[in-house]
Parts: sequence; C-alpha cells; structure tokens
Amino acid sequence: MPLIITPVLVLIVMAAGAVAGALGALLGIGGGVFLVPFLNIGLGLPYEISIATSLMTVIATSSAVSAGTTGKNLINLRLGMLLEVGSAAGGLIAALTLEYLTKRQLYFIFAAVTVAISAIMVSRLDRRNVMPPSVDPGVLGGRFIDETGHEVVYRTKRLPVALAASFFAGNISGILGIGGGILKVPALNAWCGVPMRAAAATSALMIGVTAVSSVPVYYARGFINPPLAAAAVLGVLAGSRAGLHFAGRSRARWLKLLMASVLLAVSAIYFFRAL
Repeated sequence: MPLIITPVLVLIVMAAGAVAGALGALLGIGGGVFLVPFLNIGLGLPYEISIATSLMTVIATSSAVSAGTTGKNLINLRLGMLLEVGSAAGGLIAALTLEYLTKRQLYFIFAAVTVAISAIMVSRLDRRNVMPPSVDPGVLGGRFIDETGHEVVYRTKRLPVALAASFFAGNISGILGIGGGILKVPALNAWCGVPMRAAAATSALMIGVTAVSSVPVYYARGFINPPLAAAAVLGVLAGSRAGLHFAGRSRARWLKLLMASVLLAVSAIYFFRAL
C-alpha cells in the first residue's frame, strides 16, 4: 500500500522533529530514539521509513549542534574520532547480530541497558568530573568555559569502557535505527570522567558521522521519503536551535535528571514493544 503524504502528516512530522531536535541538542543523543517509535507506533509508518527518516534527522541534529558549539571547545575531537572507530565497528557487526537475535530480544536487551544507565546517572547527580585549571588534561582530556564563565578541565578515564560503550551503541544504532548517543553520553559522563556538556557535544558530532554511513544504503533501497524527511529535518533544525539555547543556561544536574527521565521513557517504550 503506497504511503499517502498529506499536509497534516507533514506538519505533525515537522512538530515531532522539533521536539526530537530540542532534546537531541540538549543531551547529544540525536532525535531518533524519540522519532522512530513516534513515526512507527504513533503514526503507523513502515519501520524502514521510520528508521531512514530518523537517520536524516540525526545528521541534521549533529550538524546544528556542532555548528552551534563552535568556539566553545565543548567538542573533544580527538576523543570523538577515536570512539567513532568503536561505533563504526559496531555498526558493521550489526548485520551479523540480526541473524542471531529477534527484534523482541533486542528490545528487551535495550530496555534493560537503558534502565541500568538511568540508575547510574541518578546515583551520580551531584558528582562533577572537574579538575583544577592548573592540571594537564592529557591527550584525550579537554578544557572549556562553563555557563558561569569558569574554566572546566577534565581527563578521560577508562578508555576501554568508552570504546566498549561506543561499539555497543554503534551495534544498537545499526539494528534499531536510533542515534548511539543515548548510550555514549551516560557512559562518558558516569564512567569516563567527561562532563555532561562535553559528553553531549562530542556525542552529537559522532552520531552524525555514524548516520552518514547508513543513509545512502536506505536511500538506495527507497526507504527515504523526501517530503517526510524534509519536514523532519526542518523541524529538527528549529528544535536544535532551541535546545542549544537552553543547554547553555541549564545546570548539569538538571541535564542529568532529564537524561535519566528520557532513558526511563525509552526503556518503557521498547519494553512494551517487546511484549
């Protein structure tokens, strides 16, 4: 049955894209984790079209956030490009994973992982990954100016954990069509010593690189619907600007609480999809 595009549907998708873009810019997780269930379950669009549209918005979110944080030193380029190796490997192996796991099993796994990460985020609400300004951040650490005008210095710890999280995020992203930032940001912040804002900005850059490798395949298979993709991208670009505006004025504690809430909501969505 051919997909019928109406003006109302385009407006709804644009509005959904705006919400996804705002949350994606705030937390560095892309908008796919919200958009895929909404398009697929809420609007009844085919799963493949939902994934393809979501990946287009992930690229838009990544571009908007990367441009919006230019000059603030929030993006840790060295760390991001190193972890992208793990994400790319995970994406390649995703095809093999599909052969051994059903979608129901994957949904249960993803729901369990997101609940666990949410609990970790809540347990570390008042812990800041900040060092004295005089300390050398090291090769994979960084410096940036926070919302109060103070210099924040951090070092990246437990690099194997960060690589493992990136690998798993790339695998999940390739299977479920969502941005891997929903796993990368909490892992970098809770376990690897990266402050929330730096983790979100670095993740936003990475998810765009990962999504770019998948979009041509979906386009070649005819899963990208231009009107829907354009509406979602326009909404995401508008939402990302709002998200960046509020991100610069939000305390790290509230961003962590928002991330934990998002993780719980996503966990519930995938849990019920698995039933």
